[in-house]
Amino acid sequence: MAIELTKENFQSSIAEGVTLVDFWAPWCGPCKMQLPIVEELSKELEGQAKIGKINVDNEPEIASQYGVMSIPTLILFKDGQPVDKMVGLTPKEALKSKILAHV
Repeated sequence: MAIELTKENFQSSIAEGVTLVDFWAPWCGPCKMQLPIVEELSKELEGQAKIGKINVDNEPEIASQYGVMSIPTLILFKDGQPVDKMVGLTPKEALKSKILAHV
């Protein structure tokens, strides 16, 4: 399962290793299509990378901190630093290869 990220656990969740963060909202159509892909990756890459999701309606500060203007936006972090950013619906294989490139 992808981790629900909030301002309370965001920094500690991305601090070490590789973490993919999905910025989404419940009213966003493409986000609803992205979410099952994100969940599948969280199972497939367990132990290699962490997968998290942030509801931008609940955590606007984090979204603005990373320049999220449209959703879904997926940001790949390595040891707390953003290393890649994908805006819009992103296919599973593209996400997986980007994540594995940083593992």
